[in-house]
Amino acid sequence: MTAHRFRSARRAAATGAVLTAAVLVLAGCGSQDQAGHDGHAASEPSATAESSGHNSADVTFAQGMIPHHRQAVEMAALVTDRSASPEVKKLATAIEKAQNPEIRTMSGWLESWGEKVPGAGQGSGHSGHSGHGMAGMMSAEDMTRLEKSSGSAFDRAFLEMMIEHHRGAVEMARTEKSSGAHRPSKEMAGDVITSQSAEIARMEDMLRR
Repeated sequence: MTAHRFRSARRAAATGAVLTAAVLVLAGCGSQDQAGHDGHAASEPSATAESSGHNSADVTFAQGMIPHHRQAVEMAALVTDRSASPEVKKLATAIEKAQNPEIRTMSGWLESWGEKVPGAGQGSGHSGHSGHGMAGMMSAEDMTRLEKSSGSAFDRAFLEMMIEHHRGAVEMARTEKSSGAHRPSKEMAGDVITSQSAEIARMEDMLRR
């Protein structure tokens, strides 16, 4: 091998070593970048979990609204055999259709949170729990009066009681909207405010007529 060819070979070997080192450095940087990216991604689920978490206001909302809804459904169930008004019957059907699924949904939330689901007796007009600590709940005496009425007298009593009942639900929902952390609960509270406020206006108009 000539001296010239020997020097060229050495230069080529040195260049190859430099390129290899550069590739290794870049690969290391890439791994660090990827690790940093993965670390960031790993933090996202915990942030998501936090944003979709719940607090004590959410628990209070569900535990209060379940018996509240149950009583509304119980009141609505009396309409079929007692009301003289097709419009009242239509309203009662809408109440049952809206609130039964919400009861099931809120019960599922409480179970998933490891919290107590109110018993089936809570919310009954004849339960010792009725009316206690929940806005708009009817007393056992109110429910008995409603059960014993019929025709136009029933319709008037039903509308007056359900207006009060809905106002209580709207009050509870507003508290959840302002204090809750669980997004689905807050969304349900918003739906309650919208739908039941509209029904209050509708019932007030029915009473005037």
